[in-house]
Amino acid sequence: MVLFIEMMNSIREFLDTGGQVLIVIAFVICLMWLLIFERLFFFLKSYNSVKANMIETWNKRTDKSSWNAEQIKLANVSRVTEMLNHNVALIHSLVILCPLLGLLGTVTGMIEVFDVMAISGSGNARSMASGVSKATIPTMAGMVGSLSGVFVVTWLQRKVKRRTQQMDDSLIMSH
Repeated sequence: MVLFIEMMNSIREFLDTGGQVLIVIAFVICLMWLLIFERLFFFLKSYNSVKANMIETWNKRTDKSSWNAEQIKLANVSRVTEMLNHNVALIHSLVILCPLLGLLGTVTGMIEVFDVMAISGSGNARSMASGVSKATIPTMAGMVGSLSGVFVVTWLQRKVKRRTQQMDDSLIMSH
C-alpha cells in the first residue's frame, strides 16, 4: 500500500512538473492504448470465429460462380475488412496527435519562461527552471507516446491487409 501511495505521488509530481498539457497527453496516450488493446483482443480472440462463420456461410451456398455470388463475396470481404479496420484510423490519429500536444506543451512552457523573465526583469536561471521543465517534459511525453503507438499502428495496418487478402482467398469462387 505504501508503495502504491509513493508511486501515485511520483506520478502527481511528474504531472505537476509538466503542466496542464501533460494531463491531456496522458489521457490521449491512455485512450490510444485502450483502443490498441481492444484491437489486439479482436485479432487474437474474436476474428477467428468471424472468419469461420463467414467461410461456413459461403461454403453452404450452392451458387458460387454467378455475378450475384461474386457480389456477395465482395460484400462479405468488405464486412470483414470493416471489422478489422474498426478504430485503426482513430488510433492512427491519436498517434499523430501526441507530438502536436507535446509541441503545445513546449509553447505554453516557453510562454511561462518569458512571463518569469518579464516579471523578474532578468534571465535568472532558477526562476526560469519551472517554465523550461514545462516546455521540455510534454515534448518528451508526446514523442514517447507517439513512438509507442507508431509501431502498433503499422503492425495493425499490415495485419488488416493480410487478413483481408486471406479472407478473399478463403471464399473460393467455382467456375
